Order: sequence, then C-alpha cells, then structure tokens
Amino acid sequence: MTNKDLTRFAWLSIATAIATISLKSLAYYLTGSVSLLSDALESVINLVAAAFALWMLKIAARPPDDDHPFGHYKAEYFAGALEGTLIGMAALSIFWVAFQRLFAPQPIEQVSIGLAISGVASVLNLIVGQLLIRTGKKHRSIALEADGHHLMTDVWTSVGVILALIVVNFTGWYILDPIIAILVAVNIVKTGYNVVKRSALGLMDTAIDEEDMEAVTDVLDGYVEKDRIDYHALRTRQSGSRIFISVHILMPDEWSIREGHKLIDRIEDDIRIAVAGAIVFTHMEPISDPASMADIDLE
Repeated sequence: MTNKDLTRFAWLSIATAIATISLKSLAYYLTGSVSLLSDALESVINLVAAAFALWMLKIAARPPDDDHPFGHYKAEYFAGALEGTLIGMAALSIFWVAFQRLFAPQPIEQVSIGLAISGVASVLNLIVGQLLIRTGKKHRSIALEADGHHLMTDVWTSVGVILALIVVNFTGWYILDPIIAILVAVNIVKTGYNVVKRSALGLMDTAIDEEDMEAVTDVLDGYVEKDRIDYHALRTRQSGSRIFISVHILMPDEWSIREGHKLIDRIEDDIRIAVAGAIVFTHMEPISDPASMADIDLE
C-alpha cells in the first residue's frame, strides 16, 4: 500500500475527530464538567493533527525528483512533530482551566447523559485508533501510527474522566473533577513528548528496529554460508514508510564482475522480500584485498 493509499485512513481520522468533538462538547455543555472539557480539547487537537497528517501523507506520496532523489518520505515526521507540539498546547490549556476550578469546585449536572455521550465517543476513538495503529505499523507510517496512539490516549483519558465523574456523582466530591483534569493533562504531555521524540529520531536517520535488522542479517548470513562470500559496513536508516539499507559485499577474488553482479541482484531481491519497502544499496569488493577492510568503521 502506497502513501497515497494511506491518505484514506487520515480522512477517517479527521471524520472521527469531528464526531468526537461534537459528542464531547455536547457532554461538557450538559454537565459543566471541566474533565469533559479537557477531553473535548484533546479531540480538537486530534482534528488538527489528523488534517496535518493528511497533508504530510500527500507530500510523502510524491515520487522522487531532481531535488529529492530519495523521495519525500520524511514528510511524515513533520506530522508527528507538530502533533506532539499541539498536544503540549492542549495540556497547557487544560492546566489553566483545571487550576481555576480547583479552587472553586462546581457541581456537575446531568452526569448520566454526559457519561453516555462520552462513552460513545470513546468507543469510536477506540475502534479507529486501533485501526490506525495496525495500519501504521504494517506500512511503517509514523503519521498514522502517531495519530492512532493519540486516539488511544484520548480513549484512556476518557475512561479516567468517566470513572471520576461516577465517583463525583456518588460522593459529591466535586474537587475530583479538576484533579482528574490535571492528571489528564500530565498524561497528554507524556504522549506529546513521546511523539516528538520518535519524530526527531526519524529525522536524524535512526537505524531500523531489531526485528527488521535481524531479517536483513539472516539473508546475508545465508549467502555467507553457501556462497563463500562475506559482508561488512551494514548501515540502515528509517525514512518515513521507507527503509534504506547499505552493505558492502566481499566476493571471492576469482569471480568475474558478471558473477558477482548476479549474486548481488539475488541478495538485494531477498532483502527486499524479507523487509517490505526496503531500498537496498550494495557495493562489491574483493574478499582478500586489505583495502576492502578500510571502510568498515562509521565515519
């Protein structure tokens, strides 16, 4: 599935955010609960983030050009960075409202209706959030995966708010409402930090994960055993939905360039099968030439 195909999931996220904003805003209007307000504000951030993710997915889907010969895949990381920043801004707004209500607790009205509406919004976020996470992981789309995790944070936030409102309804401890809102804000800050961190690591060309790296080395080790070759200078990086792999293949001295090239073609094909979406670069060297060992270290 291409980045262009993934945009339909971003549209789904946008539709979900609009629906949950409407539901949670109605719940806040009916109850006056600042916890529900904090929940609704996070859904507003979901909408902005989903719209930006859609934009970045469209950019990432553009083919390579003269100025971007390796493609536009890293555009997705900007979606994650913005989403993390917006999450932090939402947390600050929640802190502000909650601290005011902390020193002036207010009764909550029509709790049952508010809880029912918030519950429907939470189920909607749960379904779409899980879909986005699975799709994002499968196709290595950090924009979709980050959006999905954000929705799941929204789900757990809503669960906490619902439980708090139930306790407030039965005990009359209205101060729990702003306290829960503050805890929600803390959780939102943590989520925002993790999203920004992952996006920053992607922009810094972080190596691929252990599972994919093991798949690559399994392919290479198989050829070492059966074809009397060796390899070194294996370097990888993640760029949005794409993985770039570079490796030097050490060939037997007596092999012709044609023989070596045929083997390298098979190695590259097998790596691309083992790691979907991988772009593989290889460099052929004679196995017994000391100069072949001069480029092992990372510089």
